[in-house]
Amino acid sequence: MTREERRRLLGDECIAHIHQCVADAPAAPADLVDSLRRILTRPARTADVTPVERAA
Repeated sequence: MTREERRRLLGDECIAHIHQCVADAPAAPADLVDSLRRILTRPARTADVTPVERAA
């Protein structure tokens, strides 16, 4: 979905409200960010090796 489609769907007031809620939210703790980064960069616990390394 493009930015224009979201704006058309939600409207400017809703988007402004979302931005304000995000600005008011406390920062996430560093350990949570690190945990999420590991999960999101390696979904389903995929290995960090290439298929050639696995075959060796």
